[in-house]
Amino acid sequence: MASKRFNTFKVVLASLAVVAVGYVVRTPWLPIRREIKASLGYPKDSLLNFTELTAEYGYMSEEHEVVTDDGYILTMFRIVQARNCHQKKRSPPVLLVHGLLQSSDSFIDSGPNAGLAYLISDACYDLWLGNVRGNYYSRGHIRLDPDKDSEYWKFYIDEIGYYDIPAMIDHVLEHTGFDKLNYIGFSQGSGTFLVMCSERPGYCEKVQLLIGLAPAARQFNTKSKLFRAVTQAFEVLEGQLESYGVVEIFAKGSISQEFVAFFCQLSDLTEQLCEQVLDVFDYVHSSHLGSITNETTRNLYGHFPAGTSLHNMARYGQSMKSRRFEKFNYGKEKNLMLYGSEEPPKYNLSAVTAPLVCIYGSNDGLVDTKDVEWLVKKLPNVIESMKVEDPNWNHMDVTYSQYTSDTIFPKINEYLLKYTSD
Repeated sequence: MASKRFNTFKVVLASLAVVAVGYVVRTPWLPIRREIKASLGYPKDSLLNFTELTAEYGYMSEEHEVVTDDGYILTMFRIVQARNCHQKKRSPPVLLVHGLLQSSDSFIDSGPNAGLAYLISDACYDLWLGNVRGNYYSRGHIRLDPDKDSEYWKFYIDEIGYYDIPAMIDHVLEHTGFDKLNYIGFSQGSGTFLVMCSERPGYCEKVQLLIGLAPAARQFNTKSKLFRAVTQAFEVLEGQLESYGVVEIFAKGSISQEFVAFFCQLSDLTEQLCEQVLDVFDYVHSSHLGSITNETTRNLYGHFPAGTSLHNMARYGQSMKSRRFEKFNYGKEKNLMLYGSEEPPKYNLSAVTAPLVCIYGSNDGLVDTKDVEWLVKKLPNVIESMKVEDPNWNHMDVTYSQYTSDTIFPKINEYLLKYTSD
């Protein structure tokens, strides 16, 4: 019996390794050229980058390059002209940051009537969107080659919070001339902001309002069996995968991502299967039918997943085993060497002094309500914590639902107005 279980375990590990490699490997014929995809019937929106896609709907965007203190080259976008804003931009600027495995595209994939980037811009806010290290917009470095140097990929939320978020905040403030901005973070985009406040004294004071959308800190109660299984498998396999050179996970343009993008637009049946994958990945209970439209599903798989590091995915696996919001756990011996203690240090949540508005859903399978409520109790300056009224509102709805203009944007806009001048 023990031998049978061991053999099953080996098969599972081997299968995961194949999947992981499939999401990393690039060949001379990948990524597939846009012209070929267009001829195969891919939705046009799924083939466009951020500036192209926003322009398609009457929005003008700028691309900005930001270099972090440790040499990572990040891409940011600014929507300089909105289709439905006919007055002077409100101030100060707003910085919007995506979640795990996403990019700035996630805020426009659901179209101009639902995408948060469009809604915020149309309300005349000066909107900037960030892309953290490792996704396809921010896959560069002044010294390291991400295709050749594994050192590039040795990061997790700690480095994103310590380097990326501060660099983006500084760039926006320097470019606009303001002393403070308003920050909106989805999932990891909120969690890395908390890391920044803990690890970079003074940076929290550069933000006058924090809006946390399904903020990911501790994830002890995550109910998604698939997300839990995948991330914890990566934690177990990290050493073995690294030895085979697998350090980038779920990359855009890799074999598996290209296959998924192709498969999801083949027919109505395959499209439905792809919708079901999102549901299985996320929701706790039966989801509300039609929250994510067929068109959005076809578009988002052209931009998602956007890539991250194996080390970051392994850290998410750890976060579901701990009741603390803490740094990477390398084991007692290495922890002692790195941290001076057998346990990894906790992030200092009392340092998150920016006023916080928290918005979350009761059907979120990735960031459970218990963990959100735990976080809210730990933070010193929570001005409101709102659970979305729709009992089926889940994690992916934040970026992809057709109903964001009715469910979460009114609360976002309410507080942006309170912390904004015309």
